[in-house]
Amino acid sequence: MTILLLNGPNLALLGTREPGIYGRETLDGIVAAVTARAAAAGMVVRAFQSDIEGELVREIGAARATCAGIIINPAAYTHTSVALRDAISAAGLPCVEVHFTNTHRREPFRHESVTVPVCVGQIMGFGGYGYLLALDALIHHLQQNKERA
Repeated sequence: MTILLLNGPNLALLGTREPGIYGRETLDGIVAAVTARAAAAGMVVRAFQSDIEGELVREIGAARATCAGIIINPAAYTHTSVALRDAISAAGLPCVEVHFTNTHRREPFRHESVTVPVCVGQIMGFGGYGYLLALDALIHHLQQNKERA
């Protein structure tokens, strides 16, 4: 079973980008931790990061044929991208949205997510650890749906 781990704009800069807000964790370190936890659960992670909205949309579309679910940090696109929202909806896969910070404690324009209404849940405010929580939540969701089927 494969999980798509998708990261949006500026997240490749983690570790050096505004460390007072985002900490010192790197995206590579987070991907490694998620990959290891997924492997322990018998899953594979396919990680992808892009600053380009269309590339993220393309990855979500491709996941329809190869993945069981998606973990996404749309970053700034969270608040603006109807294209990502529509791609998540069209994929028909369970998706968990994750954010480093609690966006509700930040600027008002960050309080609204256009993508979360088509996700099974959202985790925010726990830094890189939030990605592990998102993986656990997605695995739990997939197992519950498998048992109901």
